[in-house]
Amino acid sequence: MIRRATEADLEAIVWLENSCLGPDAWSEGLIREGLGDGLPMIRYLLAEADRAVVGHAVASCVPDVAELQRITVDPSHRRKGVASELLEAVIAEARGAGADRLLLEVRDDNSGAIAFYAAAGFQEIDRRKKYYRDGAAAVVMRLPLFQGCGGG
Repeated sequence: MIRRATEADLEAIVWLENSCLGPDAWSEGLIREGLGDGLPMIRYLLAEADRAVVGHAVASCVPDVAELQRITVDPSHRRKGVASELLEAVIAEARGAGADRLLLEVRDDNSGAIAFYAAAGFQEIDRRKKYYRDGAAAVVMRLPLFQGCGGG
């Protein structure tokens, strides 16, 4: 099941961030700010299985463009469609916000994630050298959401 996150989900999201993203995890304070009412363009979505949080996605959604900022899935729930469900929910949120395209960055050495996004219809549009803390480059990808400006 996918649902919108609330401030009560802070601890679960922090755990997912730390266990899945290690040194690239967001701080508890940043997550708390995103879950609050002060940033209405930020959407935190959770995947649950058996009443436990098993994944999360974060997107910023504004009219004309949305950005998928992260998707994480607990290692014990990977390869079960959780990331696909989260991505579908992010796409629906972006469309609902009026975005005509969804952008993301992914590490250029993460071939599994690149293949996952490509299978969902994302196309590489750029690369950002030395984007990550360890010097790895980022692949910038775009998914058209509607026909028209930026949408293909």
